[in-house]
Amino acid sequence: MKILHAASELYPLIKTGGLADVLGSLPFAQKAQGHDVRVILPYYRHVRDVLPDAALVAVRDTFGGSVQIRYADYRGLGLYLIDAPHLYDRPGNPYHNEHYFDYADNVIRFAILGWAAAAVATGLDGLWGRADVLHAHDWQAGLAPAYLNAWNAYIKSVFTIHNIAYQGMFQSKHLGEIGLPWEMFHVDGVEFHGQISFLKAGLFYAGHVTTVSPTYADEITREPAGGGLSGLLDTRRQQGRLSGVLNGVDDAVWNPQTDAALPKPFHPKAMQGKKAGKKALQQFFALNADEKALLTVMVSRLTPQKGADFLLESLHEKLPANPDLQFVLLGSGAPELEQAFVRLAEQYPQQVGVYIGYNEELAHQLVGGGDVILIPSRFEPCGLTQLYGLKYGTLPLVRRTGGLADTVVQTDEVTLKNKTATGFVFDEPTAGALGGALENALSLWRKPRAWPAVRRQAMAQDFGWHKAAESYDACYRSLRG
Repeated sequence: MKILHAASELYPLIKTGGLADVLGSLPFAQKAQGHDVRVILPYYRHVRDVLPDAALVAVRDTFGGSVQIRYADYRGLGLYLIDAPHLYDRPGNPYHNEHYFDYADNVIRFAILGWAAAAVATGLDGLWGRADVLHAHDWQAGLAPAYLNAWNAYIKSVFTIHNIAYQGMFQSKHLGEIGLPWEMFHVDGVEFHGQISFLKAGLFYAGHVTTVSPTYADEITREPAGGGLSGLLDTRRQQGRLSGVLNGVDDAVWNPQTDAALPKPFHPKAMQGKKAGKKALQQFFALNADEKALLTVMVSRLTPQKGADFLLESLHEKLPANPDLQFVLLGSGAPELEQAFVRLAEQYPQQVGVYIGYNEELAHQLVGGGDVILIPSRFEPCGLTQLYGLKYGTLPLVRRTGGLADTVVQTDEVTLKNKTATGFVFDEPTAGALGGALENALSLWRKPRAWPAVRRQAMAQDFGWHKAAESYDACYRSLRG
């Protein structure tokens, strides 16, 4: 099957979040299953630096100016690059400038992504021909199915929501500037509250809609999780055109047996490396060098979505009452939350370590050396850090939402007895509920025979990308009849 993915990020070429991780793994897993898979991506400045010699495929004059489509082989994967320096040759983030203001021409920049994806899918590259399936990801590629519809192109399309909170909203006046007919500016089209929504375009015009976990697929058919689009999504579900496919873990990047960032590798039958990683973290953050302390870690954006606010409240209560509880944070986000965590570390210097910013090597070390990884999100489409935690034997402590609910099994008497427990789960997004889960974790930690058994169960879970690839294969085949 010939599959074309359209997205604005692909790890490690360009990354701001989990979308890049998916595109850096799923196409390769599909290729391993025998499909002819390609990806189309803007030719950002950094991508050009890494792949400077991409071959010219076609040149077109478009509503966004002159655009060249180039092609490169990237680690054995076919990669189409949209070469339009006036749109994409900019420093830093793909979406906004150094002051965090969205680029004023984003409506054109990402309409061109959708246009180019539809053009390649319908045969712009004569050597490849037409795609069997165009798979567009998140709002940035949301117009791709709309262009297929406007052109009456008989190409099957799938649209994946990675986070419905980001909807790609632009003023209606721009519709005439992006090559779509005004008939599409309708409740049964791209219109959403008087504006153009790139996300809604993908939801409405794609043949099938997926999101990144089964529970999130259910949650977004109701408000408030649906972001105002629950009615459309519930209709798509009733049509059999909405499903959830769990993300996976790239074993080449996240594997405690081969991870070069760790002080010492480890695996379920030889866990000395995990002890070494914990000791190294305690030394790095100047915490008490106590192997009997429960080291909880968090790698996250610091936002209310991630539960950072009520986590702070809970830690202020639990740390003084539990001297054997430690907490290490790697993250950045809202300045007031950054400052609050720094103050927490100053208040409890032997129990709390904080690193504001992002460091990929340190992220691996936290996942490898921690005992518990905290993901107390208010909502979470899938989540990846809990999957990394499971793989590294760092038991996830999560709120029961989205992909977190689908991947972590609460530790209690029943799951301990039937050997299915893999972590700690709470329901309400409050400091009290989170504190109860921390007490549960501390209780298990203080039972030295019980903890390793749950850890082994966690490490035995299989969230490889081959599973997601198989699910998408079934989705594509169903769509093609």
